[in-house]
Amino acid sequence: MSRRSSTPRRRPAPTPSDRNTCPCGLAETYEACCGRFHRGAEAAPSAERLMRSRYSAFVRRDEAYLLRTWHPRTRPPGVDFDPGMRWTGLEILDTTDGTAFHTSGTVTFRASFRGGALRERSRFERVGGAWVYVDGDFLDG
Repeated sequence: MSRRSSTPRRRPAPTPSDRNTCPCGLAETYEACCGRFHRGAEAAPSAERLMRSRYSAFVRRDEAYLLRTWHPRTRPPGVDFDPGMRWTGLEILDTTDGTAFHTSGTVTFRASFRGGALRERSRFERVGGAWVYVDGDFLDG
């Protein structure tokens, strides 16, 4: 049986890797997680990973990556970033298909921002073997 100490425990100071955790919510550094997709070193292997990497691209305002991973038939000419928007977290709520064995899939997520959150069900397809974002529907709540 262990003794409890009456001395409060201190939380360790964050390490550089804690401060560099990927915005998508996975427990990896940005460089090891979504950064490799943004750089073009690898393609996202699933619709969910593409969704996460696109969220990180919104956080980092990486217009080139967002346009590169948007389906050609629905891609806008540019991305209008709201300069006041501060994304604070991503939660994947559901996925349907979207793996290496599929040609399409959906990802339902909640993206939080300072002052609120949005929920969306996004549709993804494979084009030339790579996952791309097609479109999405905003959901209530």
